[in-house]
Amino acid sequence: MELAELLSKTCVIGLSYFGKDEKLLKQTQYAGTVTQVDAELGISVQLQHSDNTVEQAVFIVPPNLAAWFKAPPGHYRHAASGVDMENPDYLVTWSIYRTQGETADGQHEWWEWVPNTESPQVGQQH
Repeated sequence: MELAELLSKTCVIGLSYFGKDEKLLKQTQYAGTVTQVDAELGISVQLQHSDNTVEQAVFIVPPNLAAWFKAPPGHYRHAASGVDMENPDYLVTWSIYRTQGETADGQHEWWEWVPNTESPQVGQQH
């Protein structure tokens, strides 16, 4: 797959943030449509919002295709945001690790983005 093939494709993005001690801090989920791709600047996704009156933000993920997997058909809902995407083209997951200790307010924080290179397991019966 090439970066350019992602243009106009829909995706659900799952992010897991970990502290310096590698303990899970939080998980977030976004959904949207790829609007731009750049091998250096990243992949820009116009985010979908459950409220159509809200201006839609653009979220940029690193340009690493290892985190992108074809999504199985279905509804992908995120209760916290109310986002509901039907039959997205791709599922994208990243683990994001804090690389330094706590910083003072207003100070830059450093995080390392690590692509999850195994296809996400969704809709599995247990």
